[in-house]
Amino acid sequence: MKKYALGCGGILILLLIFLSMSGCGTYNRLVGLSQNVDAKWADVQNVYQRRADLIPNLVNTVAGAANFEKSTLTDITQARASVGQVKIDPSKAPEDPEQLRKFQQAQDQLSGALSRLLLVAERYPELRATQNFSTLQAQLEGTENRISVERRNFNGAVQEYNVVAQRFPGLIFARLFGFHPKPYFQAQAGSETAPKVNFDFGKPAAAPAKP
Repeated sequence: MKKYALGCGGILILLLIFLSMSGCGTYNRLVGLSQNVDAKWADVQNVYQRRADLIPNLVNTVAGAANFEKSTLTDITQARASVGQVKIDPSKAPEDPEQLRKFQQAQDQLSGALSRLLLVAERYPELRATQNFSTLQAQLEGTENRISVERRNFNGAVQEYNVVAQRFPGLIFARLFGFHPKPYFQAQAGSETAPKVNFDFGKPAAAPAKP
């Protein structure tokens, strides 16, 4: 009986050691994956900030065109201001889906206002001929493409983290150590590719594809 008790005690000790080692390994992995998500989030914030920094120069350049629609300039200025009202730590990815949704909604509104401004600019040949406007167009095009890339990288990092945090046995240790699932950027209708900024004003815009 005594030997049986000692044997059970030994098995229990080995089990505790195994769980402890497994828990440490899972914890360290979750920490690494969470930090990777935060790093990708910082990259997303950087490219969005770059776009926001380009817009004042674009507005000033466009405002110099004679009779340019003031309502269009007002829309993009207000959209840019609304982005700044959504406060999210640039160094830490949001864990609240609603917080990320508001951030994405504000950025999408700015994307729409920016597209409308560039569309209106097509009617001003003297504006399109300026070097400053052409330079801003190229920078914005590159930034929009980069935004798409960084959002995709962010979602990939979130997926890798969430798989570990929500799959057994990582689920147990994630809950124990306070690692919560992280939200994704959600695709909008027609956003399978990066937003297209039409800079070739000499060609007519392509007609939308029929469903």
